Amino acid sequence: MCEFDIILGFLATIHDTTSEVPSIHNQPIVSEFPDVFPDELPGIPPVREVEFNIELIPGSEPISKAPYRMALIELKELKDQLQELLKRGFIRPSVLPWGAPVLFVKKKDGSMRLCID
Repeated sequence: MCEFDIILGFLATIHDTTSEVPSIHNQPIVSEFPDVFPDELPGIPPVREVEFNIELIPGSEPISKAPYRMALIELKELKDQLQELLKRGFIRPSVLPWGAPVLFVKKKDGSMRLCID
């Protein structure tokens, strides 16, 4: 290949919408080990003995990027989901200058899934 060759690729996903999605609760192994498959997750996993750092170049700053635009209904959903995640202990407040934009993807049932970009 030379440096000017172009490669095109296409990705297709096919979903079978005619079959029902099996429930996790109908699986024999789930009822055999209920302590491994709780109905509700307890919260953030415990602190482990693994330390992780990202060493920054001195003087580096976060890249300023505008958040994704959201409709009013999405902003309300974002607030509701963040409050629920805070209440359950899955997230905690932060005032760091680093962050990630969020967006919503509509699920099959019409509810919205929070996605971090």
